[in-house]
Amino acid sequence: MNDTETKRLVLLDAHAILHRAYHALPDFSTASGEPTGALYGFSLMLLKIIDELNPDYIAACFDLPKPTFRKEMYKEYKAGRAKTDEELKAQIIRSRDLLDAFGIPWYEREGYEADDLLGTIIKKLKDRKGIEVIIASGDMDTLQLVDGGGVKVYTLRRGIKDTVIYDKKAVRDRFGFDPEYLSDYKGLRGDPSDNIPGVKGVGEKTATTLITSLGDMDEIYEAIEKNREKVLELDGISERIVGLLEEGEEEARFSKTLATIHCDVPFEFSLPETSWREDFDPHKVISFFKTLDFGSLINRLESQFEDITKEQKEEKPDVDDYEIRKIGIALWLVDSEKTHPTLEDILGYANTNSFEEAKEKILKELKEKDLRWVYDHIELPLIPIIEKMEKTGIALDVEYLKGLSKEYHAKLEKIEKQIWDHVGEEFNINSPKQLSEVLFDRLELSTSGIKTTSTGQRSTAESELLKLKDEHPIIQSIFEYRELQKLLSTYIDVLPKLIEDDGRLHAEFLQDGTTTGRMTSQNPNLQNIPIKTALGRRIRNGFVAEDDFSLVAFDYSQIELRIAAVLSGDNKLLAIFKEGRDVHASVASEVFDVPEDSVTKAQRSHAKAINFGILYGMGVNALKANLGEGTTQKQARQYLDEYFESFSELAEWIEKVKKDARKNGYTETYFGRRRYFSGIRSKARYIQAQAERMAINAPIQGTQADVIKLAMVKVDDYIQKEGLENDVRLLLQVHDELVYEIRSTKKKEVGRKIKEIMESIVPKKETKGITFIAEAEVGPNWGELTPLTT
Repeated sequence: MNDTETKRLVLLDAHAILHRAYHALPDFSTASGEPTGALYGFSLMLLKIIDELNPDYIAACFDLPKPTFRKEMYKEYKAGRAKTDEELKAQIIRSRDLLDAFGIPWYEREGYEADDLLGTIIKKLKDRKGIEVIIASGDMDTLQLVDGGGVKVYTLRRGIKDTVIYDKKAVRDRFGFDPEYLSDYKGLRGDPSDNIPGVKGVGEKTATTLITSLGDMDEIYEAIEKNREKVLELDGISERIVGLLEEGEEEARFSKTLATIHCDVPFEFSLPETSWREDFDPHKVISFFKTLDFGSLINRLESQFEDITKEQKEEKPDVDDYEIRKIGIALWLVDSEKTHPTLEDILGYANTNSFEEAKEKILKELKEKDLRWVYDHIELPLIPIIEKMEKTGIALDVEYLKGLSKEYHAKLEKIEKQIWDHVGEEFNINSPKQLSEVLFDRLELSTSGIKTTSTGQRSTAESELLKLKDEHPIIQSIFEYRELQKLLSTYIDVLPKLIEDDGRLHAEFLQDGTTTGRMTSQNPNLQNIPIKTALGRRIRNGFVAEDDFSLVAFDYSQIELRIAAVLSGDNKLLAIFKEGRDVHASVASEVFDVPEDSVTKAQRSHAKAINFGILYGMGVNALKANLGEGTTQKQARQYLDEYFESFSELAEWIEKVKKDARKNGYTETYFGRRRYFSGIRSKARYIQAQAERMAINAPIQGTQADVIKLAMVKVDDYIQKEGLENDVRLLLQVHDELVYEIRSTKKKEVGRKIKEIMESIVPKKETKGITFIAEAEVGPNWGELTPLTT
């Protein structure tokens, strides 16, 4: 593009777009719980703008939460608007990071709204030739900035995809007058959305007639004063209307002031020397999208910027996969939010196309953050162990799963008929729309407290149906139907199709797949096989040992509670484990003030919920929900207070973890692994509280991950040293459990040794005298295991 051609600047009314996106899209969130619906819509809009408008320059403007000059002039300004949700506040703050990733400058100024900054930018560029300005917004307030020259507004009609461009003619076609009269129009009729009063009794039609016939507000009042009869001749203008205008002149002029965009905001703005595309790096956006779990947008961005991404891919160095794996793990340790990094992530983090430069930067940072021990003694030795585990796979009993499939499909059909019988007609139970109509229209179940979807449909999500479980027996049938269908469609009917030629299932295990350090699996995800219900547990029976071998599972017992005792040094909690007492019964005794031998089953169950609730940073409301029906908020608060009074050292440790996380931005495990929290210093209380809850659990869950990974390394060392490679095979790592396939003649001897290794990963002198107990069970399949006697 040469200097004589018109160049296009797109100005983003960021606040308005984010608000529209938030209310138009579902409540998306990342795996860690960060809300992302508004950010997703904002990203969609931005990519659409880039594609359709092809801007040379882009800039964004924001409102700030503090009162503007309009609020100081009129306290009731925007008073009718609902308070901004915490989830939206958090995303407005986070959107600045999104703009940074795109290389888009953004502006904000205390005391002014985004519209004022947009107007000021336009005024600053007024005398500069060859510049076309398009304002991208989510509402119509910026239309008064449209002129006959180069200023247009690109705005949303419905949802987040339906857009329209307003030039001067389009504004005139819509309102009947030119854009510069919009503030007069609002001054006369007011604006309910911003609580601008206007003139009482003057509506849209009257305001339009006055403006189209007489002109702006000065001309209207001059006409009333000097040529009243002419004004009264106008269609729909009566003596009463003129009287209202005279009586409300002060309100009209004041309202126009409130509605007028201020174009003299004191801030610096200048067009950059180069187009934004010249410095645009799609991989920075891709990296950011990954943190938000925007997989579909990554594909769209790569397609939209294929010329740049292709060129960058061609420049990528040819690096050995093992080296990528090693440095990827190092990057993940350095920044825990970058899970399972790719070569692009590695290069993007170091902002270079040289793998060697990236490697040097990441390893240097690894050392600076004292993470070399975790890297050298836990993660690096684990790479070949996981490769062996994946290569070995696990045998499946296909005939058993076929039989289970037949049985469960028969049950599913029976429940389907039960549901239809409740209604009196057949319908598609899997259709949320049809199910919603059946429940709330046909059966007339209560909609009180039931959330609606983005399309206004009454939700049939499990969380909503739970509110109706006592209203009609159909609800329980729906739960049973959904459980069976998920078991069949996700596991029972799918697993046999994934078996390879060797008759075994080979899942992929990711040692760097979570922010906490715990492993995950995929293709398929074996860690999600349900075990809480009898129907789900039966799936495990299909995972079997090879002939002459047995499956031996080693499960760390209550390891997170034991780790909490060790890390906090809470003497009362330590004593429970050292004395071999039942931790849940002991806690129930403290919380409910009853002798330990008198604790009821219900009290123990409540204590268990409290124990794990504490570890996951549960507040009063979450604990109340977890304890189930019959528990009041007052009781839940009392239980928490009693718990922290009894285990005061644990309470002090929790507060210290939160304080250190706020100060440092991360938490550490016993071994030094760090988990970073981008939201811990967020101005949005919702995000900060969420980060604090995760921070409480991170050192515990992360230490558990370190312990079980170290156990995998130590057991593998033992297998190699004793030459047992043909007799002992690691098959699965699932949460706190390791599953080995051990030759039956050696299961007791080897089982005893593995148990011993796992229980000595952290010496007793370092665990304040308690043992991380590993319970060993053996059997022909994963579902039918009995204690291993040694």
